[in-house]
Order: sequence, then C-alpha cells, then structure tokens
Amino acid sequence: MFSIPEQFSNATKANFEAQFAIFSALTNKAFEGVEKFVDLNLTAAKASLEESSITTKQLLSAKDPQEFFSLASAQAQPNAEKTIAYGRHLATIASSTGAEFSKAAETQIAETNRKVISLVEEVSKNAPAGSENAVAILKSAIGNANAGYEQFAKTAKQAVESIESNLTSAVNQFTAAAAKAAPAKK
Repeated sequence: MFSIPEQFSNATKANFEAQFAIFSALTNKAFEGVEKFVDLNLTAAKASLEESSITTKQLLSAKDPQEFFSLASAQAQPNAEKTIAYGRHLATIASSTGAEFSKAAETQIAETNRKVISLVEEVSKNAPAGSENAVAILKSAIGNANAGYEQFAKTAKQAVESIESNLTSAVNQFTAAAAKAAPAKK
C-alpha cells in the first residue's frame, strides 16, 4: 500500500512526463508542417525561376510587338493555374497539419485524463474516514476540467474546419475569377 504523498509524487512525475510528451508531439507536428511548407515554397520558387527564364527568352526573341503581346498573354492561363495549384497544395498542408496537431493533442490529453482519474480513484480508496466530501469535490473539479478540455478540443476542431472551409472557398473563388479573366484558348 502506497502512501498518499508518494502517490502524488508519482502522479506529479507522470503529469510532467505527459506534458513533455504532448509538447514534444505538438512541436514535431508543427515542424513537419513547416517543413512541408518550406519544401512547397522551394519547389515553387525553383519552377518559377526556370519558367521565368524560358518566358523571358521567348519574349526577347519576338520579332514584333504583336508577337510579344501574344506570347505574354499566352502565359496568363498557365500562371493562373499554377497559382491555383499552389493555393490548393498550401491548403492541404494546413489542413493535414491541423488535423495531425488536433489528433496528437487529443491523444495526449485523453491519456493524461486517464492517469488523473486513476490517481483520484486510488487516493479515494485510501482516504481517511470523513474525507468523502473533499474527494467528491476533487472528482467534481476533475470532471469540470475534463469538460473544459473537451469543449476546448471541440472549439479548436471547429476553428480548424472553419479555416479549411475559408481557404477552400478562397481558392475556389480565385479559380473562378482566373477562369473568367484568362483569355479564351483558340
């Protein structure tokens, strides 16, 4: 049979380890998202530089102003399509990073809650007579904290879904505007 101070000491250590684990998991997810974002930007910048070089050579080789403007206007549609693809890829990265972030947080919070509830149950078994009210208040406080965590998780999930929806809407509006603005192909 463990003493209550030893149980709290072990619980404090376990809580610290759980907090460190959630911090590590969330930090790793954040870095993975940033890494994907940087990779996307490097790839886009490299492709843009190569395409700009080719386009510049084509424009400089134009024989008259009409051919120059014809070549320049022909670039509008492909550039709009590339911009739209970039926006969609960026939205996918943001969405998947947010989902992984939420999943990691929910997993760690659920594990921490399980450990706290287990500790309270163990302590309440060994509590001295007459402390039932204190144990009931502690259990109620933990229940309220869990409800708060659940509400926070729901709110965070709704915020991520709202951001995803707004991002998708913006990309779709840009796609429609680009399609209307692009010159018709002959």
